[in-house]
Amino acid sequence: MQPSTERHTAEMPSPASSQEGAAEELRVVPLRHPFRWISGGLAAVVLVAILVSLASNPNLDTPSVLQYLFHPAVLRGLTTTIWLTIVAMVLGLAGGTVVAVMRLSANPVLRYIATVYIWFFRGTPLLVQIIFWGFLGALYPFLSLGIPLTEITFVQVSTSTVIGATTASLIALTTNEAAYAAEIVRAGILSVDSGQAEAASALGLNGAQTTFKVVLPQAMRVIIPPMGNETITMLKSTSLVSVIGGADLLSNAQSIYAQNFKVIPLLVVVALWFLVLTSLLTIGQGFLERRFGRGISRTGHPGGFAARWISVRRNKTLSIEPEEQHR
Repeated sequence: MQPSTERHTAEMPSPASSQEGAAEELRVVPLRHPFRWISGGLAAVVLVAILVSLASNPNLDTPSVLQYLFHPAVLRGLTTTIWLTIVAMVLGLAGGTVVAVMRLSANPVLRYIATVYIWFFRGTPLLVQIIFWGFLGALYPFLSLGIPLTEITFVQVSTSTVIGATTASLIALTTNEAAYAAEIVRAGILSVDSGQAEAASALGLNGAQTTFKVVLPQAMRVIIPPMGNETITMLKSTSLVSVIGGADLLSNAQSIYAQNFKVIPLLVVVALWFLVLTSLLTIGQGFLERRFGRGISRTGHPGGFAARWISVRRNKTLSIEPEEQHR
């Protein structure tokens, strides 16, 4: 009886051998996508043709581009563009937060004022607003400080003296940005669960403390991505102040090519500087999104260069710590 059992066992194939046989019989054929390669090849050919056309075009005048890239007037305009962006975004975000809180207020007067403000400044073009503030003196030749609805005046100055081109540019950018920031902040506040405010109220926090210490910090994960886009848009919108001589990057470039008629090289210089600043803002946005999105990201890290840099740094830290502990 035993020999027959052993013979039967020897004839049975082992699981490992059966799996190897199945693997040999199955052959995986990759799915081919010929149109992907064709479209990719056509896109590459078009891109190379554009680059070759630009490189071989004498009207681009690369030496002039390099000459004016760090020209003192260009750098002064670049400085004005940067500080206009920073100040307008800070003031616009602060004003937008106030308008958003007013928009969500139970007070109907505050709510209607905020609604009308957002409606007006989002409904009119930014260029029109910049021109309006630049020519405010045509509407109000003098600005005075006194008792309202009376003829008592303490101080009176010329409008053009107080509100110059740069000041008018800053006012226009700030008031316009506050309207958009208000809706972004409002969306962020509404994204926070109402139970958070109820818990804060149960702990004895008043309305302002609940808003600025509990609700807004949690709303930042929703606010940061669109606000990053707003910052980039604000950076590019500063070029509109050139219509009133705002002394920004484009204004100074226009002043230069109005004298030497090198329009294309100066515009290329402006475009290069805007690309550099936009790239830096994009990297900073990635860091902020990671900072305020901790614990909720699906992938564990945001995309882009900033995320890869953070991931590499973290992996290096994790790989070094065991060695240091062993030592």
